[in-house]
Amino acid sequence: MGTIATNIENLLRELPPEVEVVAVTKTRTAGEAMEAYKAGLRLFGENRVQELAAKKDLLPDDVIWHLIGHLQSNKVRQAVAIASMIESVDSLKLLTKIDEEAVRQDKQIDCLLQFHIASEETKQGFGIEEADSTDWKEVTASLRAVRICGVMGMATFTNDSEQVRREFRTLALIFRNLHDRHFSGMEFFREISMGMTGDWLLAVEEGSTMVRVGTLIFGERIIR
Repeated sequence: MGTIATNIENLLRELPPEVEVVAVTKTRTAGEAMEAYKAGLRLFGENRVQELAAKKDLLPDDVIWHLIGHLQSNKVRQAVAIASMIESVDSLKLLTKIDEEAVRQDKQIDCLLQFHIASEETKQGFGIEEADSTDWKEVTASLRAVRICGVMGMATFTNDSEQVRREFRTLALIFRNLHDRHFSGMEFFREISMGMTGDWLLAVEEGSTMVRVGTLIFGERIIR
């Protein structure tokens, strides 16, 4: 068994069965992604639309692709065409644009609302206060081709595990409040995408349903 397959086996042994793994293939080769596929993974995530498009053509058709990086407006058409889910919806303007494009393509697309829970200003996402001040029922009613399926967030890059835990707990609370106030009864609103290679265990403990891991599966990146 290869290293990638062994890493996946070890990860799945530790993960609760209800938590999904998004294999992050950023900067990885199609060959490496194929090894993960052969080891049983079917859910893959890319940060950039261009890389997603390139790898999609090289991997089997039953791979489910998530866009997990910041989406620029001029890449929406391509993202809608090739992704099953866009996890990084960080503004109402972007959400509307995705919906309009999905209507044009006659396609339903799933999205997650990305919230800014970290201390770093460079990270993207809705502000925490927007979770409370936005009428998400009204937003949902206006959408014709987008399903809002949950929330996504990235914790601060720090060795302070208690800070990371607090940030994940904040995202889980945002999810519960949104669910109870705006999405109650909508079975598709169920995802909390949080946790990466360095903090996935904390994320799972705080309620993550989806972890986005790359290095844990593929090993350290080789700069090419």
